[in-house]
Amino acid sequence: MLSALMHVLHSESLQCYNTLALQAQARALVRVSSAEQLQQALAWAAGRGLAVVPLGEGSNVVFAGDLDALVLRLDTRGIDVLEESGDSVVLRVAAGENWHRFVQWSLRHGFYGLENLALIPGTVGAAPVQNIGAYGVELAPFIRRLHCIEVASGEVCTVLGSACGFGYRDSVFKHERRDRFVITGVEIELSRRGRVQADYPTLAQALADRGIRRLTPQAVFDAVVDIRRTKLPDPEVIPNAGSFFKNPVLDGARARQLATQFPGLPQYPQADGTIKLPAAWLIDYCGWKGHRDDGLGIHPEHALVIVNYGNNRGAALLQLAGRVAASVEDTFGVALEIEPRIYGRSS
Repeated sequence: MLSALMHVLHSESLQCYNTLALQAQARALVRVSSAEQLQQALAWAAGRGLAVVPLGEGSNVVFAGDLDALVLRLDTRGIDVLEESGDSVVLRVAAGENWHRFVQWSLRHGFYGLENLALIPGTVGAAPVQNIGAYGVELAPFIRRLHCIEVASGEVCTVLGSACGFGYRDSVFKHERRDRFVITGVEIELSRRGRVQADYPTLAQALADRGIRRLTPQAVFDAVVDIRRTKLPDPEVIPNAGSFFKNPVLDGARARQLATQFPGLPQYPQADGTIKLPAAWLIDYCGWKGHRDDGLGIHPEHALVIVNYGNNRGAALLQLAGRVAASVEDTFGVALEIEPRIYGRSS
């Protein structure tokens, strides 16, 4: 039985729960603010044979149609200092905390390392699922462990960061453990020393344009916020899910071959010898930047962002994404992978 403090919403519209503003309905939706409430909600879903879909702020999902599931919104809050040793500090952050506000909090308290990940939308609990990254920094190295509740059993468990299968915009929670666990808290290890990573070309240029000579975490944070606000549309103004495709990673020989065929193609060598290509450049080259049709489009300032100008059907958005990906593959022989998770059945 659900707590009297929780209220199940039946046949609930999800349009206001995803930053693409796509229309879809959930069989049921419930907000929970504690582990106990979460366990009660999981038992309620199990008793009705309903699948469970954890949902943060809906900034990295596409609803292709309705969800025959219980959608869980975690409204948990709290940031606790677990350990302090030398220059390092370990924090436990509730999954429902807003990611950007947590980065601001960390910087304000002198805990450094996450400045490059400023203004990424979503919650702390959703961040490890995607292994968020930006401007040369990924979240994975900062994760010590995750606190979770298993959906099937309702049991509390922990997952070490080393067992999360982190990769480029990837983790086990997007594959074999997808929707099998609800992340309730994240342990993050940060530093009291203000070392910065500012060699990513876009960030380095932004800092140079600002005339920044003394690189501090605050300076990097400010530059990242400025870049993102300048280049990326605000989803509250123009519905979008940020970067819609992953940057493809190719072996060195294939990437060099493409560079010969397409002069000016940027390439970013990786530590393992592979080369990452900017998907935005590929999409722009194919003529999609600024494309607009049937209430959907590609943002005129950033070709990696699909925007919803009023067509609220997820199936239509995915059709546009498929056309973009097909043109890139036809031109370059490179397959693009959609970054957001896709849920729901199209009607």
